[in-house]
Amino acid sequence: MIKKVESTVSFLKEQGIEDAKVGIILGTGLGKLVDSITIEKTIPYNEIPNFAVSTVESHAGNLIYGSLGGKKVIALQGRFHLYEGYSFSEITFPVRVLKYVGIENLLISNAAGAINPTYKKGELMLIEDHINLQGGSPLAEKGIEEFGPRFVDMIEPYAASLNYKLKEIAQSNDIKLFEGVYAAVVGPQLETRAEYRYLKIIGSDAVGMSTVPEVIVANQMGLPCAAISVLTDECDPDNLQPINIPEILAFAAKAEPKLVELFSNLIEEL
Repeated sequence: MIKKVESTVSFLKEQGIEDAKVGIILGTGLGKLVDSITIEKTIPYNEIPNFAVSTVESHAGNLIYGSLGGKKVIALQGRFHLYEGYSFSEITFPVRVLKYVGIENLLISNAAGAINPTYKKGELMLIEDHINLQGGSPLAEKGIEEFGPRFVDMIEPYAASLNYKLKEIAQSNDIKLFEGVYAAVVGPQLETRAEYRYLKIIGSDAVGMSTVPEVIVANQMGLPCAAISVLTDECDPDNLQPINIPEILAFAAKAEPKLVELFSNLIEEL
């Protein structure tokens, strides 16, 4: 895999993509953050060597290079998921590439369902810890030591320094920002009532189908990261409503300006 990473990094540098200090991964319905970026280069994933191609309609599938908050950034407009049929190594490949290009911090967003009954759709949750229910690890592969230790300490998967700054920014800008535990499942089906009850019992505040593989790889490579979930639906097992994808995307869009404000201000401070 190291040769593939080096090949992709060489391609990006030939395209003039270098000196970026922050990487951003944008989740479901959250691609418009790129409107706040002064864009210098846009490269579709299908033109990048060794990149997978996003198959989810709400994930545009572009690498965006430009400036935000006075810093050079690389934004991944769309990510890859297990439920698309991709492996953990394919899902996390872009994170490895970003690290080798030179980013020093990784910011992640996702759309998630609220398990905690006090959290409501349209609100934001800063991830302070996670539970991996995806049945595997991106580190369970041969040759993984080329990128860092195999046995990665996950005592602090989300950088406390970044989380502290995000909470300060939220308070200063009157943005409600919950803090909680994110459970990552495979999907793509949503959970049953029994599964929602189980998730609550084991300590989950929100549930989604992404983020954790990327965070594991970032930790292996010593890349500080922070992640924010946009809560797009409420998962009350005693009052479940049929899935409504347009509504989920609408709530993501409603919350996105707050996410943009948090990330933009944080990047300014880095």
